[in-house]
Amino acid sequence: MPPRQSLAVLQSNYIPWKGYFDIIHDVDKFIFYDDLQYTKNDWRNRNKIKTANGLQWLTIPVGTDKNRLICEVDLIDSGWQRKHWETIRQQYGKCRHFARYRPFFEGIYLGSAWRNLSDLNQHLIRRISSELLGIETVFQDSRQFKLSGQKLERLLDLIGQTGASDYISGPAAREYIDEQRFAELNVDLVWKSYAGYPAYRQLHPPFEHGVSILDLLFNEGPDAPWYIWGWRDGPL
Repeated sequence: MPPRQSLAVLQSNYIPWKGYFDIIHDVDKFIFYDDLQYTKNDWRNRNKIKTANGLQWLTIPVGTDKNRLICEVDLIDSGWQRKHWETIRQQYGKCRHFARYRPFFEGIYLGSAWRNLSDLNQHLIRRISSELLGIETVFQDSRQFKLSGQKLERLLDLIGQTGASDYISGPAAREYIDEQRFAELNVDLVWKSYAGYPAYRQLHPPFEHGVSILDLLFNEGPDAPWYIWGWRDGPL
């Protein structure tokens, strides 16, 4: 009997929150699903950081074209890169572990001019996962597959082609997922819970969970994985 294989499929986000990396850690294979319609005012091109004045959005300018896929969103003006890095440096420069990760992020923001949103997001997620969080999950891109159907049918086609036995889904997908269809495919559907994350030492109270992974990394450094998934196994 072949070993069970777990899978998650998500659209790429800009410097996502810790829950996104929690899902990546849960699975054997993670597929970026960026050949879908780009949605405005979503997590694709923006995320939140913590500042002395409260939450602040870091938003990548992507224009107003509504007729494009996520993987087709081009980044015309690279001026946002230095602005984002300066904001990150100003807000997190006094964190205990900022110096540890400064070369990593400085290289990404100032080392090259990013021309495509999906390329940037996937690069950041892959490298943060493997190099900073020690995640060994295998990454793929949905564009590597020849898919048919629309919406749920297309997702099921993708899952079927991977041969996965377990599918991990975020809770927001309950709006469109038909659990019976997964049973028919002989795939166990597991709903991810984001409950119970322990608080950590943020610079500016009150504590906020829903911010970019940058916040946790700069504040807790190498202990960041414990605050994402390690706490479920016992004390730090």
